[in-house]
Amino acid sequence: MSRQMTHEEIRAVVDVVDAPHLIPNKPAEVDRTFGLPVGLHTAFFGLFFAYLGVMGLGFAHPEMILPMAIFVIFTAGFYVVPMAWAVMNPEKSAKAMSMRELMVRGIETHTGLALGKDAVAQVLILPVLILGWGIAVVSIAALV
Repeated sequence: MSRQMTHEEIRAVVDVVDAPHLIPNKPAEVDRTFGLPVGLHTAFFGLFFAYLGVMGLGFAHPEMILPMAIFVIFTAGFYVVPMAWAVMNPEKSAKAMSMRELMVRGIETHTGLALGKDAVAQVLILPVLILGWGIAVVSIAALV
């Protein structure tokens, strides 16, 4: 069972010390560049826009204007919002790595160092496959 203790009883059992004096931290510098060149991000989203273009031209119909506009707006948002987030801190000193620097140094991943060409292949393989899939679907639909 519990009972209320007085301050004297508490002081008799434990050492009561003053609260620690906190010193405010200097905020740590945050790298918001995502670690890859801007050109690689642009190529990534450019391939998605190319896919939307292929699908829009392949399945052109007046009823598809609104869905395609929504797809383009969302895809543009997925590119513009991270870009704006990366540059919105005026005190930042971190700059995005250049494509040449990526090719020379490579990039550190969770599984080890990836060479520049390997990193480019890893980043662009999904959008290239999606674009190829879109071209195949439109080609098959055109033949049928």
